[in-house]
Amino acid sequence: MAASNSRGAIGVPQLSLIALFVTALITAQVTASKVVAIDIPVTLPVTGDLITVPAAVFAYAITFFASDCYTELYGKRAAQGLVNVAFVMNFVLLGLVWLAIWAPTFEFSPVAQEPFAETLGASTGVVAGSLLAYLVSQNWDVFVFHGLKQRTGGRWLWLRNILSTATSQLIDTVIFIVVAFAVFQGTSTDQVLSLIVGQYLFKLALVGLDTPFVYLAVGLVRSQTRPAPGESRLT
Repeated sequence: MAASNSRGAIGVPQLSLIALFVTALITAQVTASKVVAIDIPVTLPVTGDLITVPAAVFAYAITFFASDCYTELYGKRAAQGLVNVAFVMNFVLLGLVWLAIWAPTFEFSPVAQEPFAETLGASTGVVAGSLLAYLVSQNWDVFVFHGLKQRTGGRWLWLRNILSTATSQLIDTVIFIVVAFAVFQGTSTDQVLSLIVGQYLFKLALVGLDTPFVYLAVGLVRSQTRPAPGESRLT
């Protein structure tokens, strides 16, 4: 299976990563309104023994996995194009969701207008926070990942995956919580700090889990494609 069939064509592996990235991103946007409570076995100074995160955190973690694989395989420029085009698609999603909310509800619809609008119609703060956090953190992820790849001569995929994702998730968490809760809702500093620490700790736990899958995905694609001239081996 080749990465591309002809000049300018997109092969199945590349198309699959694009589809995974966009699917995870859209899923994250749709599921962001639900808050999940997770008990932890220890009591932390800021968060206590309970961490609260949006349900979107699971899908959003996959976007970093997909973007890291994409950057590793297809380069910085292609990955930045993926991230920025997907950013525009967020507005397409919002437009389609609001169109569905605005459309008249059939009398015998299994879902009433109010719960439908309440669930899918995210607040202005959530939308603004998530879009800004996405744009900054995803571009930072690509920038750091590619920069580390150049500095290490293409070695230590695990290092650039962990460092790029860990720093990107921190940026994403801080921007989203500050904009969505502190700026738009006037949440107290203590509560904002608790949300940031709790969500980042949970996201950080997911960072190490995705590294083996990055190796698996990149290795699988490279095993079925001819390496580009000068391309380093997977390490």
